[in-house]
Amino acid sequence: MPRPDALAGDLAGALGGRRVLITRSADRAWPLASLLSSLGAEPSVLPLVDFERAADQLALDDALDALAAGGFDWLVVSSITTVRMLLEKAAERGTTPAALVHTGTRVATIGPSSRQILEAVGIPVALAPVDIQSAEGLVGLWTAAPERVLLPQADIAAPGLREGLAAKGADVTSVVAYHTVDYPAPPALRLQAELPAAVDGSPHAQPRELSPLQAREELDAGRMDAVVAASPSAARRIAATLLPLGSCRFIAIGRPTAAEAALLGIPVAATAKVPTPDGIVAALGTVFANEGNIR
Repeated sequence: MPRPDALAGDLAGALGGRRVLITRSADRAWPLASLLSSLGAEPSVLPLVDFERAADQLALDDALDALAAGGFDWLVVSSITTVRMLLEKAAERGTTPAALVHTGTRVATIGPSSRQILEAVGIPVALAPVDIQSAEGLVGLWTAAPERVLLPQADIAAPGLREGLAAKGADVTSVVAYHTVDYPAPPALRLQAELPAAVDGSPHAQPRELSPLQAREELDAGRMDAVVAASPSAARRIAATLLPLGSCRFIAIGRPTAAEAALLGIPVAATAKVPTPDGIVAALGTVFANEGNIR
């Protein structure tokens, strides 16, 4: 959605020349990187976490078989990495991601990125929060109970979504869809499926990818203005591999990431209120708005 010219001008003034490190892989970071580039910032990416296939493939396959057979009223997708799992499973079975979901099963998700990518691979989304784009926001919207829900998640997923849906009366089957590990995962175990290159159909340039050593050099030289962490696991990896940040500001996506950073002793300069490129850029804008364009 185009932003008003005046707001775009304000953001460009605040972010022009700023160097922003996004701690995600390029295929997950490109919407934010593209927006930052359009506003004159210089984004780079540093993957810190990676994803392995679920160790218990039998349990995951059984759940997906039941999903395709109509055994669930809802499929809840809580991350775009779950979409990668669906893409990989569809390829493994010689079908499409949409064919994994029974026509009578509705799909819910927690954010616009997941919704866009699900719909780009042919899976329509029936329910997604707009104001509070999180597990909490989805639970707050949930009125469809009691119904059977399949919830495939990371092995380290917080229990809030599962418990929240169950408290609303849903019969929740939770299954490990993938494991979150330090980057890079062993090639033989790595979840390999790539997300759609551009869900809006437009081309985009790949952001510059840094190695951990290059990122360390940039931080030590004071050439990185902000680092964006998308999850508590990313905050933990930043604490383990990138401290001290020096003059680089830590930007958290969501309250759980900000809370984890605080526990780790990382000062949080700003927290994105919504986990979207616009929301993250707005958080960055609040940090740099009063400092002028020094790059």
